[in-house]
Amino acid sequence: MTPPLPEPSKQPTSAETPSTKTLKFSKQRLALAFAIAGISDAIGAFVTPLPPIGWVTDVATALLLFLVLGRQWLLLPGLALEAIPGFGVLPFWLLVVGAIAVLGTPRPTFERH
Repeated sequence: MTPPLPEPSKQPTSAETPSTKTLKFSKQRLALAFAIAGISDAIGAFVTPLPPIGWVTDVATALLLFLVLGRQWLLLPGLALEAIPGFGVLPFWLLVVGAIAVLGTPRPTFERH
């Protein structure tokens, strides 16, 4: 007969502990952020032939979303993607706000020794 296996400890291992912490936003803030993103994407789709207007719209959108949602690093890739000519017709701002709403803000957790 084989001896019974020892019971694993109840302490979570580093693989089981969440490595990110997410922030939750109020429904009003998310609704406002989605409205800003939707309006910006609609404007961006029509001003694609006029890049300076699109740039101003995108920078204003990033600033407004920064004010509504706080310091979100996920806003920077959205701004970079909107700066690529021709991509203004895709709803990147809506995708960015959706990602922030679903994922929250990734925050590293530092273990104390």
